[in-house]
Amino acid sequence: MDEAPEQAGDIRSLRLLQRLVTVLMLVMIAGFIVLIAFLVTRFPDGRALPALPEAIDLPDGATATAFTQGPDWYAVVTEDDRILVYDRTSAALVQTVEITAGR
Repeated sequence: MDEAPEQAGDIRSLRLLQRLVTVLMLVMIAGFIVLIAFLVTRFPDGRALPALPEAIDLPDGATATAFTQGPDWYAVVTEDDRILVYDRTSAALVQTVEITAGR
């Protein structure tokens, strides 16, 4: 006879655990939906991506390893430790910087 109240407590604990797991699942699904909605509204058609040049004319023998850009310029880092800075509007080479650090 003492087992009936103990089993009732176990059943109540299991039901509470089941409800907590269900609530956690619903919260995770809602969070995932909010995350996807944020990404869809933030990047609807690629307008948030920066404008990249169509092509970059590198000097003979130069191989690009990195690219970065500013509002009116862009730069290419080459394998031979140079930074080539180009004007965004004319695509002309504006400056060449030799990298000597670490040598």
